[in-house]
Amino acid sequence: MTSFFNRERFGKPQFLAGALLLVFLMQCLWLTRVHLRSTLPASGDGLRIQAGLDQFAGKQVAGVPDGGETDGGKPDPDHSPLWYIISAAPRYVSHAPADNANFSYAGWLDRVPYFIAGLLLGASLWYVARRLYSNAGGYLALFLYCFSPAMIRTSALAGSQPELHAAWGAYGAIFTAIAVAHTLYAPREVVLWNWRRITLLGLSLAMAIGTQFSLAVLVVFTLALLLYLAPERRGAAMVIWAAACTVALVVLSSAYFFHFSALWRSLHHARFIEFSTGAFAFSGSYYRLAQALHGASPTLAFLLPAAIMVWIFWRRARYFGNTSALLMAVACLVLGLAAPHYSGQGFLLVAVPFLFTFVAGVFADLIDTRHGRHIRAALYGLLGSFAAWNLFTLARL
Repeated sequence: MTSFFNRERFGKPQFLAGALLLVFLMQCLWLTRVHLRSTLPASGDGLRIQAGLDQFAGKQVAGVPDGGETDGGKPDPDHSPLWYIISAAPRYVSHAPADNANFSYAGWLDRVPYFIAGLLLGASLWYVARRLYSNAGGYLALFLYCFSPAMIRTSALAGSQPELHAAWGAYGAIFTAIAVAHTLYAPREVVLWNWRRITLLGLSLAMAIGTQFSLAVLVVFTLALLLYLAPERRGAAMVIWAAACTVALVVLSSAYFFHFSALWRSLHHARFIEFSTGAFAFSGSYYRLAQALHGASPTLAFLLPAAIMVWIFWRRARYFGNTSALLMAVACLVLGLAAPHYSGQGFLLVAVPFLFTFVAGVFADLIDTRHGRHIRAALYGLLGSFAAWNLFTLARL
């Protein structure tokens, strides 16, 4: 127990990260308070939660009609029952009424899973960025995240779709795959030694795909990463990938309460990806992309182009930690452009943590140069102004 509570795990960096996450949570709570006071319950939210409650009650698998004449059509092509039962879990646990008789109380309950997911995604982002780029990178990535309008709005379900668990699962799947690949060079039994990371990779894949089917592309991305990073251990990498996919399938099946006929019907109608080449020639697609990037963080208009230019012209910045985050962000943005309908919307949110990771990595490298003091001062000024503007905007709501 003493070795667990040591300075490495609970020191000044963890305290500062926790303080930033607390500020993030307070912003989410404030926005939720404003939103619940100023709006009526959305019919889509009520239907989603009621479907999850019906599954808990054993009436029907959420989002998967049983094929009868009165059940209302085909299965949900974008989400598994996991999307529904996550939303309904607080009301089921608290035995709150399914109707909206007390909208304010129910609204707070409905947002609990998304507050938790927002905090966990922020903690994951800080952990990854700190491991890759030291404390400076971790703080920068977390600061961008904690004052991101898109992340605050999504965590508070304020006029946005509940896609945060998909983003958390996708981020976890990619960087867990990278971590697993690097352990393949250790002189230990591969599968048994990695069982924790295999389980985490499987859970991350299940979370991402279960809350948005189009993220099944992560199965290909994680395999590609494992094979690329462990070229001399590709057999072991394939075994680990297959084991993680098996874990993901079991977890996904549990979301259907192991009704395998419902699982089959759901996957048969699933919209895994919906490409439209015409979207690249449509100006509205790029406007939607620009809106998503601005909503992620207005500072990206300054930091992202600068980070890309540094990455292109400065060889030191083109190592795998920076490049992998950039490539994943670009892949998600391209997939979001190529799928302009609902199945592609989640990709734009998924790209945001990877963009923050990339920007943090490049600027952490710049801080380590002889011009680091000036770069740090400029970052403090820009990010401090942005945080103040964000808090001021929230206070005026």
